Order: sequence, then structure tokens, then C-alpha cells
Amino acid sequence: MKTYTPTHSPEAHGDEYWMARALRLAEQGLYSTSPNPRVGCVIVKDNVLVGEGWHQQAGGPHAEVHALRMAGDQAQAATAYVTLEPCSHFGRTPPCAHALANAGVARVVGACRDPNPQVAGRGFQYLRDAGIEVTETCLQNQAESLNAGFIQRMRSGLPWVRIKLAQSLDGRTAMASGESQWITGPAARRDVQRLRARSCAVITGASSVLIDNPSMTVRPAETGIKQPEHLWRQPLRVVIDGQQRLSGNEAVFDQPGDILLAVTNTSLVTVQRAATLGQLTLWQSPATQTGKVDLPALLRFLAEQGHNDILVESGARLAAAFVETGLVNELVLYCAPTLLGSNARPLLALPLDSMQQQIRWHWQDIRMVGQDLRLTLQPEAARP
Repeated sequence: MKTYTPTHSPEAHGDEYWMARALRLAEQGLYSTSPNPRVGCVIVKDNVLVGEGWHQQAGGPHAEVHALRMAGDQAQAATAYVTLEPCSHFGRTPPCAHALANAGVARVVGACRDPNPQVAGRGFQYLRDAGIEVTETCLQNQAESLNAGFIQRMRSGLPWVRIKLAQSLDGRTAMASGESQWITGPAARRDVQRLRARSCAVITGASSVLIDNPSMTVRPAETGIKQPEHLWRQPLRVVIDGQQRLSGNEAVFDQPGDILLAVTNTSLVTVQRAATLGQLTLWQSPATQTGKVDLPALLRFLAEQGHNDILVESGARLAAAFVETGLVNELVLYCAPTLLGSNARPLLALPLDSMQQQIRWHWQDIRMVGQDLRLTLQPEAARP
């Protein structure tokens, strides 16, 4: 995740300077706000910071509430910088647009509109109707990037899908036997823990479960993330087992947290032991011509349940299926300085036969993570 830096000196105290501060606050909710967006708020009076806050978790006070509490009477005639349009409806908390108006702020600077149909411009309009000056689209691209999953879910009914893969220098992911531990080093594996922590759900396939027997959980101590214990949460673990090869004795079923088992026929489910845990939900896929789980339908279901960001950690076949159906918004590829040879398994099982079939990506970020290289890419259609 980027760190937002003002484009001019602090002495200038312009809108972008204060919005950059609000965005840094919003980033603190990267791992805890699901299914809500990450939002920060800064309140400034006479070029002096008088209040600030960020949304920590769903059901808790919004960023504006934290900032107004800190500002107190100083909010009167002040300017509020908010990374997402203030809400205007009554949900689990009262409307923030009302709170800002009641506090007497003179001006509100917003980074982007909230695409939630319950808001969608109504928050800004409420403020204008209350006589408050409103400025929009300050650092809009940065704000939308921070909440790409939430924005996409609201606009399209689909979550943001991020695929994580690890490969050798020669583009291989495992030996022919399936052995793959470990291609990358400890720093890259810690980085993957952070990817899981920011995700609403993690998807894997039955083949990966049978070969690697992973837990698919977030291990807070390994992430290096410092946040209060009550803000930690486990993403939903989604296991795609269309052929129902799992017994329920695998490690993924022994860990705390909710599990969604995606199958094609619930009458044949054999995962009896997992069902007794009380954390397992069965989801039956609509019928497909291939007899496999309908991936678009699964993603639509997850979006309906409030999942913004999905991390896919799977083998070459399932990962390729997501790519082939055009469902991937972001690829995070860890490249290790090692060679596995031509007998090892390829990165993706894509049956491409000509250059016209190639799938091109755009570089978003390249950096070293320990001794490994982390490449972040997006296809043309996935740009937020």
C-alpha cells in the first residue's frame, strides 16, 4: 500500500496536504474495517489541526465522529477533510453528514464520492443544503485505490479479486510431485500474511488443500502489523471442491473462523466432520456446462455477503480459470532467485496456442521483499 505524501511543503497547508494526512489515517483501517470502506478525517481551523480520526471497524464510530470528538468546539467554522463522502443515511451509526453540519463546520473537502446507493452524492448535497461549502475530488485517485474493493462491489456487484502466486526464475511453482515449500523466503511469506489480513475472503481449491494442507488463516504475530487485539479478524476461507475430494480432516477445517465450501451438488457432500464445527457453510454452484463451480456466480454471492477484497491462493488450474474468465483485477507475483527446471509445474495452466491469445498486464509496482521480487500487475480492464 502506498504512503501518501503531500505534494508541497507543510507550510503551505493546502487541501492536498491535509487530505494526504487523512489518507494516511484511513490506511490504519486497512486490516480491520471490512465490509466497510477505509476512511480518514482531519479537521483544520486557521491552518491548525484540531481533530482527526479513522474508521476502525464496522459498527464502530466513523472517522468523522472520532475527529469531531477530538475537535470539540473547535469544529465550529473549521474545514473537514474526508477521504470518502460522509454518509447521509441511518445505518448502524448516525449519518456523518448530519454530525458535520451540527458541529458547525464551514467547509468540507472530500476525496471521492461514496458509490453506495444509499449515499451516492446525497452526503455532499446534504452539506451544501446546510450552507456548507463542499469541494470534491481532492486526491481522488489515491482515495479510490485505497478502497478499490468496496468501490467495485458497489458499482458492479463483484469484489476486487487479487491472485497471489509464487514462482522461480524460470516460471515454475512446484516440482512435478507437487512439492513447493518453500520457493520464496520468510519475508515474502510474511508479506502474504499481510495480503490475507487485508482480504475479506481467501479462496483456494481442493487440489491445493490436498497437496499443501494449508490452514489459510492470518497469523497476527507473523504479519508485523501493530494493531489492537480486538481489531484482528480472520477472513472467510472459501474452499472450492466441485468434485468433493476433501474428507473434512484437513488442516483448513481445524482452524478458527468461518469456512465456505463451494460444491456442485450438496447431496453428495462428505465433509461431515467439518459440518459439526458449526463454522461451515455450503454453497451450491449453479449448473455449468463443464460441471465445475461457477466462479462468476461464486464471486457475486461473496459480494452480496459484503466481501470487498478477495485473495486467491491456489494452484495453476484454478488460478488460470480465474484469469481466463476475466475475473482477476490484480496479480501479485513473488519471484524467487531459484531455478526449478523444466519438469516442474508451470505458473498457470493456460491453454494458449498463438500470440494472439496472449493476456497482457500493466505494471503497478515492483519491489524487493527480502531476497524475493514482488511484482504487482493489473489487466487493462481492472484499473479502478
